[in-house]
Amino acid sequence: MEYIFSLEIIYLIASVTYIFGLKMLGHPETARKGNLIAAFGMTLAILGTIFLHQGEVASIIYVLIVIAILIGTIVGWGVAKKVGMTKMPELVSLFNGMGGASAALIGLIEFHHYAGDQISILTIIAGVIIGSISFSGSMIAWAKLNGTLNKPLRLPAYNIVNNTMLIAILAFGAYIVYSGIDSQLYLYIIFFAALAYGILFVMPIGGADMPVVISLLNSFTGLAAAFGGFLYGNMVMLTGGILVGSAGTILTFAMCDAMNRSLASVIFGAFGEGTVNADPSQKSAQGTVKKTTPSDAAILMNYANRVIIVPGYGLAVAQAQHVIHELELLLEKKGVEVKYAIHPVAGRMPGHMNVLLAETNVDYDKLIEMDDINPEFQNTDAVLVVGANDVVNPAAYNDPSSPIYGMPILDVEKSKSIIINKRSMNPGYAGIENELFFNQKTSMLFGDAKDVLTKLVQELKNM
Repeated sequence: MEYIFSLEIIYLIASVTYIFGLKMLGHPETARKGNLIAAFGMTLAILGTIFLHQGEVASIIYVLIVIAILIGTIVGWGVAKKVGMTKMPELVSLFNGMGGASAALIGLIEFHHYAGDQISILTIIAGVIIGSISFSGSMIAWAKLNGTLNKPLRLPAYNIVNNTMLIAILAFGAYIVYSGIDSQLYLYIIFFAALAYGILFVMPIGGADMPVVISLLNSFTGLAAAFGGFLYGNMVMLTGGILVGSAGTILTFAMCDAMNRSLASVIFGAFGEGTVNADPSQKSAQGTVKKTTPSDAAILMNYANRVIIVPGYGLAVAQAQHVIHELELLLEKKGVEVKYAIHPVAGRMPGHMNVLLAETNVDYDKLIEMDDINPEFQNTDAVLVVGANDVVNPAAYNDPSSPIYGMPILDVEKSKSIIINKRSMNPGYAGIENELFFNQKTSMLFGDAKDVLTKLVQELKNM
């Protein structure tokens, strides 16, 4: 009784640290401390479970547990230390997938132990299905983010195929639960079917919707972990799963709101299906683009009173976050007020731009969210857009036929002058032409972001 009491106290402490840690993650200044507090709680819960576990456990089990912990710690630590901020979305997807796989494996191992207990079998089947979908879906998201799968892949009538498959999986799972059949073969059938569905579920989704997909898969993993906690009667596992699942769900809908799209349209839509290629000097139905040089852009920014920088995924790809921070500091030395406009879905995961710029120690007070920065564009002398596309496209306001129509965007077009850095005139993941490129106030600064910004900094230093 004393051991059980002690373990419950440890679980309570760990649960409280999760809650406080999650709360502190809401602000960059406290996020690091919050992460450490939650990690301490998790470590405490793991050690408590190992050493205060009730019942006899063979010595070899402890040896295997220690070996597994050491391998996981070494691999996780090494990967996390080496990964660059530009690769953070991929790491999030990879680690999230491991969580889903763990939840599914728990179900595979425990299934025959609970034969005849419908509630437990229901919990196991739900964990296997959700965990498997989370694992395979996260792996596809990882492949999309690292460039292995560059384009969405859509089978003919893929919505019908996916929905039919999901209904079949759920129906088969219900049959296993209510029939009481203790069949490991049936369990593996539903396991592999859920893995296949996870692949088909994420494969058609375009890169612009990756922040929503990552949040949704994260909530799946949390839900699967919560089922595991319910199965074992483990309060700390249940609490952690519920927190992750609910936070992921809230974030998913927040990302959808930021794009003015329903979750169903993200999952079943065709965002990013078409592409349009254009030469920088090519005329469009909307007009002709105007090109500029680093020298001309430097002159414009040097004599501006206020500059707003709009970072996008192109900034991350070029790994130009350090150069753009150098540009910001240089402009401020010249008396220019500099701020960053952050769109909620810029990049490939929620908060990607905030994380990227935090690496270079950009003052968080300069990172302004969309709703707060939009009223300031009309009083801004120059806006520098680096690698962003759909989140600054006025078609969201002007073209009812556009796939991004109604999506809240950064009101860059209202500023006095606009400089847009892109490699080419290729469209973003929405696959549409950007009206902003043809605005009379816009000058296109073509080239790799890191190279262009380096030249821009050098030009400013020479002034």
